[in-house]
Amino acid sequence: MFFRKLNWNIVGWFKIVSAISYTIIAAGALMIAYNMVVHGYPIKLGLSFTGGTDVTAKFERPVTTDEIKAALATVGVTDAQINTLGSLTDKTPGERYTISTQVDFGDQTARLWSALQKVEPVDRAQSQIASVGPSLSHEYLRNAALALAIAIGIQFIYIAFRFGWNIIFGEVVVIALIRDAAMMIGIYALAQKRADDAFLAAVLTVIGYSVMDTIVILDRIRENVKLMPGERYDKIVNNSILQTMTRSFNTLATVVITLVALLAFGGASLQNFAFALLVGICSGGYHSIFYSAPLVYILRERELARTAKRRVRERAAALDRPRTVAEAREQATRGMSREEIVAARRERRSREKSAARPSGGPARYRKKSRRDAIGTPLEEPFYEDESEALDPLDAQNAGLHEAQLELGHEEIIMNLDDDPEVMAEPKNETPTPHGGG
Repeated sequence: MFFRKLNWNIVGWFKIVSAISYTIIAAGALMIAYNMVVHGYPIKLGLSFTGGTDVTAKFERPVTTDEIKAALATVGVTDAQINTLGSLTDKTPGERYTISTQVDFGDQTARLWSALQKVEPVDRAQSQIASVGPSLSHEYLRNAALALAIAIGIQFIYIAFRFGWNIIFGEVVVIALIRDAAMMIGIYALAQKRADDAFLAAVLTVIGYSVMDTIVILDRIRENVKLMPGERYDKIVNNSILQTMTRSFNTLATVVITLVALLAFGGASLQNFAFALLVGICSGGYHSIFYSAPLVYILRERELARTAKRRVRERAAALDRPRTVAEAREQATRGMSREEIVAARRERRSREKSAARPSGGPARYRKKSRRDAIGTPLEEPFYEDESEALDPLDAQNAGLHEAQLELGHEEIIMNLDDDPEVMAEPKNETPTPHGGG
């Protein structure tokens, strides 16, 4: 309940959180590149990947790990992992050790035993040496990567379906998983730790933990959308993070305490596994709280912006779409000069007349171009409608003058043979009185 009362703007910290994550991942990538150039490998690999030699040595008197390392250096072993065997109740602790190195001695084990004998005499009856082959081959790693990609894809589909086909939630989970894995590998490279089968187990464990913690926050965001209608989405996301932070912090704290204990008091193999889990779980908790949940708001704002731009383009296209034939013609001729339009219409009329004229028939009447007083050709009239440009013979043959008469227009007849004066003299229309005389 403590975090609910805080006035933290976690959504507003998104850029700072992203910068921290990118810095760590970039530093890890630089270290991986350095290892590839100098040593020929991206990160240090354990015997499960490379193979080598595994030794169990029982000394007659207690020795220290520093003395063993100094003796192994004389035979070219500088990468040995040395672990003690036995318990605290042993009468003489420090006599039994396990030594693992990527140097494969094969059938030249005498050199190794000779170097160890220089520290203290070795009880060969209780000691053994074995060559270890790479149990995790390239095919195994390729299949593991393929299985991991398939699992992430299925998680994306399931989470999107579980949250009502909300693609943004699925994207957030996938991005968080990739960032957790990248940060874990980067820190491993910076710490110069060996990656072995325990490291792979830790990566898979961290992915499961990160997904679980992220889904809890996403589910609270979905609930608050219904409980806080009309509220800004960034405020809904921020409140959801604060409401679930107590649970996330308590879960993270209990796991971290256990892993710190293993890292401090466990053996070398447990320490490597504990370190990988500690890095991955801290990274997963950090990303699920401070990165994944705010990323929901960021992706939603980007989606709304893309939708708004698409609607503006669709609306502009709808307004620009012609609604009448005149608008369609105007758009078709937009950007053309008047001379180009006239030439195009002449060519079109010529094609139409050629198509309508019977093959081998007489040539149709063609009006001569008009000229002014000094003989300059006059420009043909510009017709908006093709029906206005009609040949005279077509009009005469079609009987358009008769059609005008049928519409009610009277024909005007002028009698030029009558005397104008007589025609102009007014008629006496005064009636003659009856019975005059």
